[in-house]
Amino acid sequence: MRFGIWMLVLAVAMAAGCRKSDFEVDEGPLVLTDYGQGTGTVTWKKGNHYLLKGLVFVNDGQVLTIEPGTVVRFSPGQGENASALVVARGGKIIARGTAAEPIIFTSENDDLNGSVAKAERGLWGGLVILGNAPLNIRGGEASVEGIPLTEPRAIFGGPNENDNSGVLEYVSIRHGGTNIGEGNEINGLTLGGVGRGTEIDYVEIISNEDDGVEVFGGTVNLRHLVVSGCGDDAFDYDLGWSGNGQFWLCVQSNYLGEHIVEAGGGVNPVNGLPFSLPQIFNATFIGNGATGTGYCVSFKDNAGGVIANSLFVNNLNGISLEATDLLHDSYYQWKTGNLAVANNLFFQVAGSTAASIFEMAGIYSETERSEWADSFPAAGNTIADPHVDWAAGKYLPAEKIKGNLRSFPSTWFQQVDFKGAFGDSNWMEGWTLLSQ
Repeated sequence: MRFGIWMLVLAVAMAAGCRKSDFEVDEGPLVLTDYGQGTGTVTWKKGNHYLLKGLVFVNDGQVLTIEPGTVVRFSPGQGENASALVVARGGKIIARGTAAEPIIFTSENDDLNGSVAKAERGLWGGLVILGNAPLNIRGGEASVEGIPLTEPRAIFGGPNENDNSGVLEYVSIRHGGTNIGEGNEINGLTLGGVGRGTEIDYVEIISNEDDGVEVFGGTVNLRHLVVSGCGDDAFDYDLGWSGNGQFWLCVQSNYLGEHIVEAGGGVNPVNGLPFSLPQIFNATFIGNGATGTGYCVSFKDNAGGVIANSLFVNNLNGISLEATDLLHDSYYQWKTGNLAVANNLFFQVAGSTAASIFEMAGIYSETERSEWADSFPAAGNTIADPHVDWAAGKYLPAEKIKGNLRSFPSTWFQQVDFKGAFGDSNWMEGWTLLSQ
């Protein structure tokens, strides 16, 4: 049995009875390499040093528990040698940190004390969670991007909307996004067919080479997300994602990143059902001003969804709505009530006019373009200064931004009385690298 998987099996079989010195920090890191058996059902403990080499899976039926305060590091590498943690369909991760003791995923050479610059990207892969929830793709299953097609544990999707892949809470994912195969950089957090039984709350993705969070279908709900300094989109969804989101913060870096939200629908086929129809409330989206070329939100490929009670600031382009010669395009989703950008506040976005913020893409008439632009004030959107000093790293407004709020669509949402990700408390303080 090879050394890496031997260490995994040892951790499962002997953790309770092994000599303490077997897991002492000063004996070096526990090097974990997966040759097919996965992590096993095991607990990774705060006092140990974990180093993952290559793709390490939590297999179907296994449960990986990670204690608060644990730091998990990953070796560098490209292609087949890239390192990442993948929770396979049917596996679970229970990573429940605390604000005082977050769980940190980072690169091998990060001592958490300045050895890696905050903005450094692409040093390892990322965290991938795969589940059994529905996709709008032909056949209902797909192989997640960035992992070799020959890997059967990379398949995701299924019929269970309430599927449970575990818990991520107070987790910081740092400096990822290396090329993991087929020319794809892996996202900081990839969620493929993840069901609403999964808990994701208080998660940071900082300085990832590709997207911050990408959601491929499923029904998972996402609360208290921080995405900053990523090389592509901050948030990306498609394949029929129909979950909820609340309290999201995006902070783009100058000359870096594309769209804040890339809202996609179907891929194979484009008109696949269900449509992507998430409900996203209380976000603060801070762009990269004139140094970027992406949109605040780009709706395309029949995507719908609601983004409401949020702040959009400092971005060259506004909201792009795609119209095509297909029946169920994003323009159709808006006309039929499946898409809304409503009750938001915009500041220093595009030309600071309704017509410049609400743009159209694809094949459309002047009448359709005017109709979309005219809906800006009708949907309760305004242009005003939110009094957020993002240049100084302060993301709370000087005062709560109250009034003119859209009603929350379900009891899952916390019933708050303000726009944006923050009211008068800073929930990202202390446990995020961004707040440092």
